[in-house]
Amino acid sequence: MKPIDIPPEQLAAEMAEYSRKLGHGLTNLLNAQEVDTGVTPRQAVYCEDKLTLYRYQGVDEGWRNPVPLLIVYALVNRPYMTDIQEDRSTLRNLLVQGQDIYLIDWGYPDDADAGLTLDDYINGYIDRCVDQVCEASGQQQINMLGICQGGVFSLCYTALHQSKVKNLITMVTPVDFQTPGNLLSSWARRIDIDLLVDTLGNVPGELLNWIFLSLKPFTLIGQKYVNMVDLLEDETRLKNFLRMEKWIFDSPDQAGESFRQFVKDFFQNNGLINGGVRLGEWLVELKKITCPLLNIYGEQDHLVPPDASRALRDLTGSSDYSEVAFPGGHIGIYVSSSAQKTIPPAIGRWLNERS
Repeated sequence: MKPIDIPPEQLAAEMAEYSRKLGHGLTNLLNAQEVDTGVTPRQAVYCEDKLTLYRYQGVDEGWRNPVPLLIVYALVNRPYMTDIQEDRSTLRNLLVQGQDIYLIDWGYPDDADAGLTLDDYINGYIDRCVDQVCEASGQQQINMLGICQGGVFSLCYTALHQSKVKNLITMVTPVDFQTPGNLLSSWARRIDIDLLVDTLGNVPGELLNWIFLSLKPFTLIGQKYVNMVDLLEDETRLKNFLRMEKWIFDSPDQAGESFRQFVKDFFQNNGLINGGVRLGEWLVELKKITCPLLNIYGEQDHLVPPDASRALRDLTGSSDYSEVAFPGGHIGIYVSSSAQKTIPPAIGRWLNERS
């Protein structure tokens, strides 16, 4: 193996430059203000247990879609990813498109919530939020946008309450949980979920977070910190980095019973494909979804592979089904500059044509 030939003066110069960047960067880091979470003005309009339903304020007084849009986020992370900063806010750009936006913030479950089931979340919390939005808007139906696990919840909700949903959008939403090469599915299908929940009760968010990071350890754990010294010098880039870090590690615990059911029904039994997802007394049948449906997925999504999402196209009873493929990953679809230019406008046009 040929040795690497680096002149001593070049090596010394690079080390000196690295030390300079590190020193300046550490000063910026020490002077950094508290990281904000969410930038768009909002108002709490309904609260129940740990849940808060927010309504977001429009950026202007222009035309507004009369049918409100309810966003259902996943339980496993915090929803401010959709509103991470002014120039990278899916929520803000949907407001620009004239949408009247409500969002469910699930909060942080504790031991009192360990017995909550998927029926409680979907036929309970979501249904009561839908009723609140309908009452506030004077509409009999709402538009619904489900994100990741929240998309699974939205599919189940719409299948059981189709009369309340005018248009449905699913975003990076898994439908076929057993597609080839799905590392997260491979892990979830082999775990003894009864032993885990019976032992821990609520499942720690920190545990799940490290599982997600371990799916791409070099990119998500190693590489970004090696490159961190280059962005520490720039206060704006540093603040953006800290916002993302806060979101990544801000992982709520998961209510034990609902987590047990989600892993069993969806990952292990692939219930949306094979049937058998039961919420309380009701069986979820995707063919009962007849409203217009827009399915958005990331072509480089490592958590929800494209095939896992595209499986939806033949499973519902909708005669108005559309797809949008974004050339990026699970997080980039919310925060990248290219996503902001394409995804919210596509959603806005699609909704406005049908509302």
